[in-house]
Amino acid sequence: MIPLSLPLLEGNEWKYVKDCLDTGWISSAGSYVNKFEEMIAEYAGAKYGIACMNGTAGLHIAQILCGVVSNDYVIVPNITFIATLNAVKYTGADPILIDIKSSNWQMDLTVLENFLQSKTEIKNSQCVLKENGRIIRAIMPVHVLGNIGDIEKLIKLAKKHYLKIIEDSTESLGSFYKKQHSGTFGDFGVFSFNGNKIISTGGGGVIVTNNEELAKKAKHITTQAKVSPTEYIHDEIGYNYRLVNVLAAIGVAQMEKFPDLLEKKRKMNNYYRKELSNVGDIEFQKISNEVDPNCWLFTFKTKKMRPLLDFLNSNGVMSRPFWMPMNQLDMFKNDLYVTEFDISSSIYETCISIPSSAGITEDEMREVVSKIKEFYKYINN
Repeated sequence: MIPLSLPLLEGNEWKYVKDCLDTGWISSAGSYVNKFEEMIAEYAGAKYGIACMNGTAGLHIAQILCGVVSNDYVIVPNITFIATLNAVKYTGADPILIDIKSSNWQMDLTVLENFLQSKTEIKNSQCVLKENGRIIRAIMPVHVLGNIGDIEKLIKLAKKHYLKIIEDSTESLGSFYKKQHSGTFGDFGVFSFNGNKIISTGGGGVIVTNNEELAKKAKHITTQAKVSPTEYIHDEIGYNYRLVNVLAAIGVAQMEKFPDLLEKKRKMNNYYRKELSNVGDIEFQKISNEVDPNCWLFTFKTKKMRPLLDFLNSNGVMSRPFWMPMNQLDMFKNDLYVTEFDISSSIYETCISIPSSAGITEDEMREVVSKIKEFYKYINN
C-alpha cells in the first residue's frame, strides 16, 4: 500500500531524541522546546513562537488571548478539519460557518462580506449579530491544503468590522502570500505538526505572533499559569498545553531539513498536475499567482470520486475523501451556516486526496498515476 502522507525522518531525529533521553530532559522544560519555537517563528517571519501540544490547543489559546468568551461568535469556513470548530467550542463560543469558493476551496469572502453588511452592526466598536445582539469576536480563516485565499480582502473586512484574526495555518507551514508567510497576517497564526503534516513532531503545534505581551501571556497560560519556578503558585486558570522537549527535539531535526522537504513536496505537486492534466474529468485546486503553496496534500476534484476512492484503496493506493462539511456533522448542524450555493457539499462529494508523502518515490508516483488512468480507461469502456 502506498501511504497517504507519512513524515520524512531522515535527519537528526534519533540523535536529538537520544540526547533528551540521555540527559533526562524529556518533559516541557528543555532547550529543544525553545529552539523549536525560535526556528518556526524565524522561518515564518514572526517575532515570537509558543510551542504547544498540538494545533488544536494553539487555536484554543489564541482565541482566549483574543478575548473570545462564552456566547461569542467566531467566523470559520465550513470546510476544514474538525479541530478548528472544536477549538471554538472549547471557549464556550459558537461558530458562524461561511461557505467556500469553488475554485480555491478557501472561505468565500464575497459571501462573508454580504453577511457582515446585511446581518451585523457595529456597537461600541464591536461587531454584533443583529438578530440576537451577540458579539462576533474573531474570524479564523483556514489555509486549506496549504493554499491561501485573498488575505488582503479578509484583513480589510476584519478591520472594518472590528474582528480579531486568528489564522488556522495548521496545514500551511511553507506557504506564502506575496512572499509573506502564512500565519503572520493576523493577530495570531497557529501551525500543526501531527503525523500527517508537512513536518511532524508526532503531535505538536506552535502559535506565532508579533505581540510581545500576548506571546508572554500565551507561554504563561500554556504552562498552568505558574508564577514561581520553586513554589506551586498560580495566578489564573492555566492549561497543560506546553510541548514536551522530546517531541520538540524531533521538530528541530525536521526544521533543519525543511527546505529540502518542501522542494520534494513541490516536485510531487508538479508531477501530479502534469501527469493528471486532461485525465478523465479531473480538476485541480486553483492557486492564485500571489500564492506560493507548500503542496502539503495533493487533492483533486472528480465526479467519480467514490468509485475512484474504492478502486485506489483496493489496488494499493491509499486515498481519502475530503472533510465532511462542518454543518453536516451532528455537533454543528444547528450552528449558523452562511451560503448561497452550498459549494461545501459539492466539494466534499467530489474531492479525493492521493499519496503525498514528502518521501514518495518517482516509482510510487508513477504507480499512483497509472492506477488513476487505469480507472478512467475502465469506466470509459
